Amino acid sequence: MGKKVDLAWAKQFGNLELLARQMVEGFITGLHRSPYHGFSVEFAEHVLYNPGESTRHIDWKAFAKTDRLYTKRYEEETNLRCQILLDVSPSMFLPKPNQEKLTFSVLGAAAIMYMLSKQRDAVGLTTFADKILSQSQTKSVSSHIHKLLTQLELVMQSEPEATESSLPNVIDLIAESIHRRSLVVIFSDLFMDTDLDTLFNSMAHLRHNQHEVLLFHVMDHRQEIDFDFKNKPYLFIDAESKKQIKLYPEEIKEAYQSKMKQQNQAIKLRCGQMKIDYVEANTQLSFDQILLSFMTKRAKMV
Repeated sequence: MGKKVDLAWAKQFGNLELLARQMVEGFITGLHRSPYHGFSVEFAEHVLYNPGESTRHIDWKAFAKTDRLYTKRYEEETNLRCQILLDVSPSMFLPKPNQEKLTFSVLGAAAIMYMLSKQRDAVGLTTFADKILSQSQTKSVSSHIHKLLTQLELVMQSEPEATESSLPNVIDLIAESIHRRSLVVIFSDLFMDTDLDTLFNSMAHLRHNQHEVLLFHVMDHRQEIDFDFKNKPYLFIDAESKKQIKLYPEEIKEAYQSKMKQQNQAIKLRCGQMKIDYVEANTQLSFDQILLSFMTKRAKMV
């Protein structure tokens, strides 16, 4: 695994375009090989023109020099259309003060956008809580990517709205509104006031419409899985419903961990049954978990 990014520093730094480039280039260097072969805008990989194909991408300069017809690989149509869904409901702004789940998700989304832009793929961004808050077009041009990264910077510096997450409703809307056979990448902690049947009925809608799905289940393992709190009285407040409960963590730790384990295993199982790529995205780890999962998924789609 690569080096963990300091989320507090990243939130202060703010320049997502630079951070995303550094994260991706560091990751690629660690792999000792580039996944961008054939997608560079600096080098056109030529392939022989086949009679009957469109002449739109023929390199006429190469024809003048060689008297043979070639097309430029990098000028071909966009290979992939990707829609990133980012949960910005109040629970994603925890743990404080660095809003770690949201900051982690924003950085992960930015790094994926950078990778998509280098491969000339099209990307769109949807932010949501109880409803869709913003939804961009899906484009591959650099000005569009820059606009999305600027939007993510604003999201990272924002304050939560007092609304609960409604991922199933959002997914149903997205399933109908985006291009067929898109890759839908979801960043969410999956804290919702709905059951798993409702969630996966909406996921089935995505799959029925021939979309591929990559789900990043974003969690702060120290608090949300390990329940690592000192054994003293705490007032726990639900970030979305605002319900409160006062207790000693040790009194419920075992039952809490058992319930969380059961819930997460059920999510993994349902994802496996529906051929949805599920990633437990631990904010305590490096972004290699995000980038490697994305690269693996993309490789399956080309």
